[in-house]
Amino acid sequence: MKKLALPSFIVLISFCWLACQKKEESTIQIKSFPDWEAIASKLMERSDLVEGEKVILMAQPGSFDPLVPLLAEKIHQRGAIYLGTFSVDSSAKPVAWETDFVKQAKGKSKGDLTHHLMQVDLGMMLPGANPVHLEYAAMQDVLKRNIGRTIHFHWSGAYDLSGEPIEIDSAINEYYQKVFLETDYLKLGRLQRSFEDAIRNKWVTVMTPLGTNIKFKIGNRPVTKQDGDASSKRKQLRNLIDREIELPAGAIRVAPEEETVEGTIAFPNSIWNGQKVEGLVLTFRAGKVVKIKATLGVEAAKAELEAAGEAGHSFREFAMGFNPLLAIAQDKPWIPYYGYGAGVVRLSLGDNSELGGNVEGGYVRWNFFTDATVLVGEKAWVKEGKLLKDQSNY
Repeated sequence: MKKLALPSFIVLISFCWLACQKKEESTIQIKSFPDWEAIASKLMERSDLVEGEKVILMAQPGSFDPLVPLLAEKIHQRGAIYLGTFSVDSSAKPVAWETDFVKQAKGKSKGDLTHHLMQVDLGMMLPGANPVHLEYAAMQDVLKRNIGRTIHFHWSGAYDLSGEPIEIDSAINEYYQKVFLETDYLKLGRLQRSFEDAIRNKWVTVMTPLGTNIKFKIGNRPVTKQDGDASSKRKQLRNLIDREIELPAGAIRVAPEEETVEGTIAFPNSIWNGQKVEGLVLTFRAGKVVKIKATLGVEAAKAELEAAGEAGHSFREFAMGFNPLLAIAQDKPWIPYYGYGAGVVRLSLGDNSELGGNVEGGYVRWNFFTDATVLVGEKAWVKEGKLLKDQSNY
């Protein structure tokens, strides 16, 4: 995609975490969840609104309702213009949310709604809104026209070590709130830029104790740095993912040059095509799967990849976490927030077009690795799942 140079942008703030209304005790020593005022203030800081920007919210009624008036007030205080809040629930449309701008969107087709939303400079999507909703889909179509940027609060991402989702309870809610409020975003950004500089012209090798040994180069491919910077000053918006800023923050994401991807990925025991698969190893040549073996469930793995077509047999993405506040816990290990924690690696399969790659087809499978070693050239940045301190400076 071409670089974007526009006078105004759209920021879509997507909160997809489970709101917990009970103030239960937690081992995380912070204010009880939710701290609406602190969350709203941090959102304004990360968004860095400028005077005159037009702002909308999208929300699932009954979830994070207290944020709506708080954000509306803070938007006004910044000199920006609050246009109203869309309800993504057709059966519940709070009257206080519906302004003229929101009412004018009713009944529009996706194409017409996309055109309507192109008037907006900043959008905030609160819990319950997701890409299946018309408003969300239309906003993404705005982004695909090389207009705007987004912030996603995917609070729902929590996994066991095999990559299966786990329930978001009150302790995890408070944990994520702590990460959001206390991350050193400037330091995080500096570290990610340093890593991008390091990998730009060198081979990257990922190894694990199970037998992963895969290498690739990124060439001139975009490196999306999820550093929490959602300001209008953000540069180098080269693809859809560059425009979708994640909070909590922490990972870099890149689609390597497909023809350079060579080696093997040995997967932890996990579920493929609805069945348990153990000892799975995929062998890649020029970015394509050329061999599939497993000690249990090999036919299930083959069936999932076959159903996905070419995308299922293609290396998609390398992602690596840098946020020390999201690192894997030692006492009761689990994978926080989509593997954005320091030292966590994702080696994904499938469609990488949204990252600037050449693979299409829609299928995407994220695979987590919590014990990987990552070499850039001959220099280690991660060793056995730990981001090295001499690199991170944390």
